[in-house]
Amino acid sequence: MDEPQIINPFDDEYYMREALRQARKAAKQDEVPIGAIIVHQGSIIGRAWNQVETLKDATAHAEMLALTQAESALGDWRLTDCDLYVTKEPCPMCAGAIMHCRVRRVIFGCPDVKGGAAGGFWNLLQAPNLNHRAEITPGVLNDDCVRILKEFFAEARRRRAEGLEHKKGAAKESEGGDAERLVFDGP
Repeated sequence: MDEPQIINPFDDEYYMREALRQARKAAKQDEVPIGAIIVHQGSIIGRAWNQVETLKDATAHAEMLALTQAESALGDWRLTDCDLYVTKEPCPMCAGAIMHCRVRRVIFGCPDVKGGAAGGFWNLLQAPNLNHRAEITPGVLNDDCVRILKEFFAEARRRRAEGLEHKKGAAKESEGGDAERLVFDGP
């Protein structure tokens, strides 16, 4: 008799939805809406969204911030048993950090054919001359990941065409004049 198949609710789409939640937080702060999470043994140990404009730090990409959180959670810079989920293919900077941290697997939503470093433009994550290679799973919830980016940039172009300032990294003003604040909602 066949064993009953156990349903695992924590699949790639589940974790990518969590990364998309982070991307939506970036969009609320007028940051490029990219989100990342890091999973270790089924638990999310790092989560972040782009904060380049907010922190005035060119390295504050979602992947970089999530890697730092995961390293802190494990107490080690080696993330060999970890998987990184990110809504857009990592750039060369992030791919370099991913390689240095020895992340096991990178799962991304949409490719970046102009500058992606996980196969879109080049493939740093599986370069044969490096001592580590990450497994790559592209295209998970691709349409959702593309949609959030397209909506963000369409809104930025609309505001620019209307002569309105596109506030980067600033909390949006509510009707009462108070800035909306993002609240950490826990892991």
